[in-house]
Amino acid sequence: MDKTIELVNSVKDIQAMPSVIVKVLNLMKKPTVSMKELGDMVMYDQSLTIKILALVNSAYYGFSQQISSINIALSLLGMVKVKNIIVAVAMKPMMSNQGDKELWKHSIRVAAGCEYLANLTKIMDSDEAFIAGFIHDVGKIVLHMSNEKGYAKVLSAVADGADILEAEKKYFDSDHVKTGALLAKRWQLPILLANIISYHHNPSLSSIPVPCNLVCLVDKLMQENYNPNVIDKDFLKTMGIDFADIEDLRAAITEKSNLLISELT
Repeated sequence: MDKTIELVNSVKDIQAMPSVIVKVLNLMKKPTVSMKELGDMVMYDQSLTIKILALVNSAYYGFSQQISSINIALSLLGMVKVKNIIVAVAMKPMMSNQGDKELWKHSIRVAAGCEYLANLTKIMDSDEAFIAGFIHDVGKIVLHMSNEKGYAKVLSAVADGADILEAEKKYFDSDHVKTGALLAKRWQLPILLANIISYHHNPSLSSIPVPCNLVCLVDKLMQENYNPNVIDKDFLKTMGIDFADIEDLRAAITEKSNLLISELT
């Protein structure tokens, strides 16, 4: 059996996408879905209700008035932002139960950074950029859950300068791109998200390279062992960003993402 399939099959808790995400995504597909329908579904989940109300009242969005109604909160945020929040909240236990809370935090940082740059440069839709950034490393969940000690060795090797995909192949005979791509197929994720998962380390191989390049850029910016020398300067130019401003950009994304993390934890 192919090692990637074997790894994904071995992790029973990730075989299906969390049910609340499935319900939300299915609801959002309906052409006539109303905000009330979405609100009614959210209100059945106390955790989601609390998180959405906390977020809409936070500095991350900066609304002037205090919001206490979930339906008003949903209206202010809009359908797609609400979907993104629900996915981020629902995926958190999957990413943190096995002790890897940093994976969830990194995913949030990349999501917020992609949203920030998409708003700044208009290179793609900012709501799509958020969810693309958030889900890019989903394959790491499989590797971590299948062998926590093995993945600790991967992280140690990366901290010492190893390439993450090579380190994963050494210890797992697969990598988070392959396992993530298989998850995307099983979960029937949209083409955009499947491409992000499959090509965020090699954007030029994607049929939709711009969003993959965006995620790749922010992913590199948000690494703990951040190295400015690996940043794609040509892609920065296409967005109208001067490489000399890269440190300020990283600081702005870090500040914004920390606001979101503080509201979602």
